[in-house]
Amino acid sequence: MRTPRASEQSSSILDAYTARTLKGGPSFTARLRLTRLLFMITWFLCASWTPPALRGWRRIVLNAFGAKLARGANVYSSCRIWHPARLIMGPYSTLGPRVTCYNQAEVTLEAFAIVSQDATLCAGTHDYNDPEFQLITRPITLQAHSWVAAEAFVGPGVCVGTFAVLGARGVAMRDLAPHTIFSGNPAVAIKKRRLGGGDSSSQS
Repeated sequence: MRTPRASEQSSSILDAYTARTLKGGPSFTARLRLTRLLFMITWFLCASWTPPALRGWRRIVLNAFGAKLARGANVYSSCRIWHPARLIMGPYSTLGPRVTCYNQAEVTLEAFAIVSQDATLCAGTHDYNDPEFQLITRPITLQAHSWVAAEAFVGPGVCVGTFAVLGARGVAMRDLAPHTIFSGNPAVAIKKRRLGGGDSSSQS
């Protein structure tokens, strides 16, 4: 019998072998699945229809389910959050319209970090060398004043550095250096971000 590895770090993740995940079994514990179901129902009824100005009310809903959202943090009503208890947002950080926050591991947005419309933060993947396709999760961090532009993708374990920019539709599977603008798939550095003037921050 296969034994779980250290990479299966979350206590809520089931061992794919014993859970028979490839044959339709669950990847997560019943408790987590029930919590997520209750959150999805609550969000649909209490928050999904709210206008942008009711950001404070949406913070209350998310914090009630274990999120840690600072004053001024903004989650748009159309944002899709997988598990609020694994979401941390600093002051005036933003998850924009229709953002997918697939936070199977912890996702952290530091102060003033922005994720623009239709972008994806994906903290889960699978061990493709494992015949049982074991789920693996790794946390994502967006440091202060970073920006993930429209329709971009940030993969598991990535840290987006302070003031870094991931351009529209860019794909980041590795850490992004601070004060640098990245673009493409996979994302590559294209120039330094010049704050307070110039056109470098308008390239994304």
